[in-house]
Amino acid sequence: MTTCDFCGRHETDEANTLTWSFAVENGRPRTYCEECSRANLRAMEGKLDSEWW
Repeated sequence: MTTCDFCGRHETDEANTLTWSFAVENGRPRTYCEECSRANLRAMEGKLDSEWW
């Protein structure tokens, strides 16, 4: 099971997580669902930590 570190959404089917984003913030791996990734794309590209979203 994969969980979005921003909204808490759970996904059990690995095929559905192919569109999810992965990042490393302060040495910690973080995973974000497609909806959170799309909503915060500019902040992610600017390499802002999720605390700033």
